[in-house]
Amino acid sequence: MDSAGTAGSSIAGRVVLITGGGTGIGAAVAERFAAEGARVVVAGRRIGPLKEVAASIGGLAVEMDAADAESVKQGLATILAEHGRLDVLVANAGGHGFSSVGDTDDAAWEASLRANLTTAFVAARESLPALIESRGQIVVISSLAGLFAGPSVAGYTVGKHALIGLTRTLARDYGRHGVRVNAVCPGWVTTPMADAEMDEFAGHAGLESRAAAYAAVTADVPLGRPAAPSEIASIVRFLGSGESSYMTGSVLVADGGAHIVDLPTVAFDHAGM
Repeated sequence: MDSAGTAGSSIAGRVVLITGGGTGIGAAVAERFAAEGARVVVAGRRIGPLKEVAASIGGLAVEMDAADAESVKQGLATILAEHGRLDVLVANAGGHGFSSVGDTDDAAWEASLRANLTTAFVAARESLPALIESRGQIVVISSLAGLFAGPSVAGYTVGKHALIGLTRTLARDYGRHGVRVNAVCPGWVTTPMADAEMDEFAGHAGLESRAAAYAAVTADVPLGRPAAPSEIASIVRFLGSGESSYMTGSVLVADGGAHIVDLPTVAFDHAGM
């Protein structure tokens, strides 16, 4: 039976920490958990957006660099002093890494891995004592880039792939302690980071709008559209509740079906065959 209770589904009263909680998927996850009565903590390096999210949901904003152990320890101390426990960690913080291997210098490589991998590793490691005590959950936000390689995104792709390895090793080692760890791999989601990519892509491709860019990058996706952040938040909520009580080490793909497409046959589609 999951720690969420006999029904296994309620998240009311649970303490949820979301790294990178100020925008995009993180903010949507915060809203979803708060709507069901969870005590939500949004954390990140930019306190302004965090305070806005926290104010809108009645949560707590904590300025914290998820890749820095001392910063995470201080953040957790604040959370435990305020709420007395931690039930769910959503390791959502991430960053860029958009260049090929040959064009990625040492500083850019280290920065990308720090943003996309070290943030989850450090936040998870420092949260483990509290999560073991509560028999809690970790939800790692990876990406479709954690399963496949896009063009010239070396640091991002490697970091997101490594997050799946981190998910599995945490699940393997800490399942006996009652901690469940699962990952989510979203495809295109209409977040501020993706919006910026679409704006850049639209300029290069001669497209008239951001919407046209999203339509272009999802043209061969079975559902034919990007996800809204709230759609990913629903999956995270499931993994952070007792409804997923016998799942650990799992990787859930939420990409509109992109991963099932056989690329060599896409040309047949375009030819109307």
